[in-house]
Amino acid sequence: MKRELSGLLLLALLCAGLPGSAAAGGDPEANGEAGAAFLSENAGKPGVVKTDSGLQYLIVVAGAGARPTPTSTVTVRYRGTLIDGTEFDSSYKRNAPAEFPLNGVIPCWTEGLQKMKVGGKAKLACPAAIAYGDRGAPPKIKPGSALLFEVELLGIEEPSVKPAGTPAGHP
Repeated sequence: MKRELSGLLLLALLCAGLPGSAAAGGDPEANGEAGAAFLSENAGKPGVVKTDSGLQYLIVVAGAGARPTPTSTVTVRYRGTLIDGTEFDSSYKRNAPAEFPLNGVIPCWTEGLQKMKVGGKAKLACPAAIAYGDRGAPPKIKPGSALLFEVELLGIEEPSVKPAGTPAGHP
């Protein structure tokens, strides 16, 4: 099955370990304050659950299938916005679902999608600390930005485990 990664999620994979910089655009402190204010208000909305990491999620449609694990590859439809509503990424606009490994994306997604079941839809509110942090993902996501996602979990693929002693290249 072809693995499709959106440009932004691919950027997350490539930049996961790069140090941040205010020079990347924006003021992480000011963005962090705006994000904290938004998240504080969001946490009080009916149905919103806040985890220890700061992730806030709301299950919109429960789904009835399995839940992904941290090593699952998931197929999703999603829309990502800044807290002011500016859209920075959308599989809906590309008219194609995205597929990616949960252990290769921002921590907010790794944690948030594990709260979902196949067939479900959720809203995720991600503090900067579990999104792109103080490095951001310029030019669209400024350093220190909280992010919002609407996600539909369409499918899960678990990594195949080869029996011990199976030679490389054999299924």
